[in-house]
Amino acid sequence: MTQRPDPSRLEDAAAAEAADPGGMLRQVASSAAQVREAQRAAAEAGISALAEDGRPRAIVVTGMGGSGLSGDVLAAVCGVGCAVPVTTVRGYRLPGWVGAADLVIAVSCSGETEETLEVAAEAGRRGCRLLFVGGADSSLAALSDRSRGLFVPVRSAGQPRSTLWGLTIPLVLAARTLGLADVPDAVLESTAGLLEDVAHRCRPSSEPFVNPAKRIALDLAGDVPMVWGSSAPAAAAAYRLCCQLNENAKYPGVFGEVPEADHNQVMAFDGFFAPRSGPFDADDFFRDRVDDPGPEHGLHLVVMRDVDEHPQVRRRCEASAEMARDRGVSVTEIRAEGEHPLERIATLIALADYITVYLAIALGVDPTPVPVIQELKARISQV
Repeated sequence: MTQRPDPSRLEDAAAAEAADPGGMLRQVASSAAQVREAQRAAAEAGISALAEDGRPRAIVVTGMGGSGLSGDVLAAVCGVGCAVPVTTVRGYRLPGWVGAADLVIAVSCSGETEETLEVAAEAGRRGCRLLFVGGADSSLAALSDRSRGLFVPVRSAGQPRSTLWGLTIPLVLAARTLGLADVPDAVLESTAGLLEDVAHRCRPSSEPFVNPAKRIALDLAGDVPMVWGSSAPAAAAAYRLCCQLNENAKYPGVFGEVPEADHNQVMAFDGFFAPRSGPFDADDFFRDRVDDPGPEHGLHLVVMRDVDEHPQVRRRCEASAEMARDRGVSVTEIRAEGEHPLERIATLIALADYITVYLAIALGVDPTPVPVIQELKARISQV
């Protein structure tokens, strides 16, 4: 890391906002409004018409970045008991098994994402049922017109990654219309209410010792976060946290999911980033250690916990955290709030978003721009 965290940047609203010239904190705070606005937009677009052709064989969501995450959220909300599979395609190719019996949902905040447009066009050629969610007056909207698909316009909150709920709620309502998810209007409103509550607790004027996002951001600064999810909703939130660490804080994050992480990632507790402690090996005894104080950055286990966990997963989370602490590895647990899967995943993601913005601010990094992504796109366009 070239930057060291400066806690003073998080001590008051003026300092935090001055370090956030692109207004990423305001964008994150718009999540509750996005839920309500997207609900209206979906209704006005005629989302209920999806029920006319009956239940699809499968739902395939195509999208990249935050748009692709909307498919993960949808799958988590529908749950493992969903009558049809829900899968997300991130890339240029539609799986060979997808056909006319399936619903393909193309999601792009800008409406100009080339991978999404290519997959959506292929779905149209195969005769798939189509739903488009994205920017109005975009290439995606034009493709929807040509394909005679249903289009739900979404107003960007600023950055595509900040418009997650504007993109996701139409998908959830589509699943509800098809009888694949039980998400009544009351749950949508309670989810918006919980997002408002997280925004209040994580507001810039809240001091670090009472603001959970600021406190966790400072705890993570200088460490390498290994982020685990304990359920499908928690795993989607854990993946979101890693992505937002990358984009907002320009910071690494390692994603894992329990119980799979216990079959591989747990070994990192004894690895390069683990604190060096205990007696030296005999073969190591005479080595000069003056310039070898140990790794500069430590491992930090972050566990996204859900209220609905398999009993064995719960035991694994608790045992893994205990083992990490025994080895001097820092552990942070972030717990979901609410009862419905949509409520739980929303509270986890909301806190994750705030954490990554505050980490960026503490490190002196502008959370809004993504220059490396832009450079990569520019290089690709020249090929």
